[in-house]
Order: sequence, then structure tokens, then C-alpha cells
Amino acid sequence: MPLDRPEDSSTVILTASAAARVKTLREMEGNAALHLRVSVLGGGCSGFQYKIDFDEAVKTDDSIFETDGVKLLVDETSMEFMEGAEVDFVDELIGAAFKINNPNATASCGCGTSFSVF
Repeated sequence: MPLDRPEDSSTVILTASAAARVKTLREMEGNAALHLRVSVLGGGCSGFQYKIDFDEAVKTDDSIFETDGVKLLVDETSMEFMEGAEVDFVDELIGAAFKINNPNATASCGCGTSFSVF
């Protein structure tokens, strides 16, 4: 369930569930310096796709969003597509994964990792 969106649409929300999962993964990796990075790349079955990974480095063009001590990094180019989005972690019967609820996406594929903005 999406959280209430702040009036500032330039904000990306990292949910408490996603922050807790990042903390668990950092512990498993043995590296507390890891940040969650979300990028938007061209490709995928709907035109754009998300890339989610870990990064120790904060770049000069990154927007930084923090929840419960976990930083979410989004580069300047990706922010154009991510404004107002929510990064969540869901654990369902079919599997557990990070999920992005993006109000900018006009269509998405069945797997949820590809989207379009037209």
C-alpha cells in the first residue's frame, strides 16, 4: 500500500520495509557503508527499466533520500523518471523483491521492472 505522498514531488520515498531489508543485506555482506541505488535505464519490454543495486559511493549528481539510517541514491538523469516514486520491499507468496511504485509510469510490464512514461 503506497504511503501518502509529500507535496514535494521531487522526493522519492524509501519505505521502512525497504530500509529494513537493506539493513539485513548490508549485514549479510558485512559492509555497513552500502547504500541502495536505483537507476532508470533505457530498455526492457516497456521502454525503460529499473536497476537496483548497492553502492558505497555517493556521486555529486545524486539525490539522497534517507529512512531509518539507510540512504537511497538516485542519479540526476534517473530523478526525471523517479520524482514522487516509492521504493518498497514486498515479501509475498510468489517471492520477495524491491518494488517501485512510480506515479510517472503510464504502463508497466508483468514483471514490474520495466515501464513507459508516454
